[in-house]
Amino acid sequence: MAVFKGAGVAIATPFNQDGSVNYDEFARLIEFQISNQTDAIIVCGTTGEAATMSEKEHMDVVKFCIDKVNHRIPVIAGTGSNCTQTAVQLSKEAQEYGADAVLSVTPYYNKATQDGLVAHFSHVADAIDIPVIMYNVPSRTGCNILPSTAAKLVKEKANIVGIKDATGNISQTAEMMNLTDGAIDLYSGNDDQVVPIMSLGGIGVISVLSNVAPRQTHEMCEYALKGDFAKASKIQLDAIPLIKALFAEVNPIPVKKALEYVGIEAGPLRLPLTQVSDEHAEQLKKAMKEFGLI
Repeated sequence: MAVFKGAGVAIATPFNQDGSVNYDEFARLIEFQISNQTDAIIVCGTTGEAATMSEKEHMDVVKFCIDKVNHRIPVIAGTGSNCTQTAVQLSKEAQEYGADAVLSVTPYYNKATQDGLVAHFSHVADAIDIPVIMYNVPSRTGCNILPSTAAKLVKEKANIVGIKDATGNISQTAEMMNLTDGAIDLYSGNDDQVVPIMSLGGIGVISVLSNVAPRQTHEMCEYALKGDFAKASKIQLDAIPLIKALFAEVNPIPVKKALEYVGIEAGPLRLPLTQVSDEHAEQLKKAMKEFGLI
């Protein structure tokens, strides 16, 4: 059984002005997501600014989220690292805290070979009993899980169950689905490709858009899962201007401003990320109004 089907939110982490985690607003954001039909929460990923957290802080945020959600929907903990041992340790802690699965990004900067990726993900999988969803985002990591590598891992490791595909390469996605014989849970990692990826056998999205449009993203996935691609495509296409605005600057810069527009005090970003420009903030506000969010 899949960890989740539908729209999983790659949830942002609200900060106070002094840079500490704003747990009160984080709790509000979690409740906003659950009340608006988000199907799962992915905590401490790219959108959650995990790269700027200490390991202790990272896991404190994971634990808070798991405890707050309290089994109402699945919680997937971001536990990736460019150091395999660190990824193993974070994954073991996430399991201890009650995470339903982990999301493990390809090692960044090191630029592992395909054999290195097999060894890395195998070590993580062997260290825990909960499911592993691989995260393939070559534009950020400089490292690409090739279709044959994904197929090898899901066939050899029972708890490597899925992949967040943010390659943007539909041809590669199709080849991977062919090689895995449908035995991999495929999630779109790009909000502008949810419906195309689900048409190839995907079962949902791990979404930035869901931070501010959880109900609409859930509905888009629900229609696709039911085979009603006409209705799913309508939501997908209507959302394109907003998605473009959400990625006008590097994620999660715009989405934290977008959360402010819907009443969540997401606070500042941690350096080296900086506040969204005035021009992009206005474009974002316009797109959110046209999509019916504000």
